[in-house]
Amino acid sequence: MTAKTKKIIYWVLTGLVAFVFIGSAIGKLTANDQVLQMAEGFGLNAQSYTMLGVVEIVSTLLFIYPRTGIIGTLLLAAYMGGAIATHLEHGQSVIAPCIIQAFVWMVALYRFPELQTRILNTKQS
Repeated sequence: MTAKTKKIIYWVLTGLVAFVFIGSAIGKLTANDQVLQMAEGFGLNAQSYTMLGVVEIVSTLLFIYPRTGIIGTLLLAAYMGGAIATHLEHGQSVIAPCIIQAFVWMVALYRFPELQTRILNTKQS
């Protein structure tokens, strides 16, 4: 695989992760009726849900920017961990948040070979 192909894959995968989280954040920031009903189902008020949207945007921006990408990865992973815990607490399916969490980590391992080295104990190629 050429360096150009790897770079294209790198940015496409990064864009997909960003699309998921920015889309979710926009829903929280617009606070329409459907979103607020869902928030109430989780025991959150509109202000808390808006704050979660801000956290999503900041974490995603950190993830997108290569220099802060690892910090963004950790923040998105922590955010999704909270989502999984919230779904478990309210008896909802955790499949979607687990898939998103796994995708975030797969993209991060592709983007940041140093993570592969540290987490998977492999050598960089």
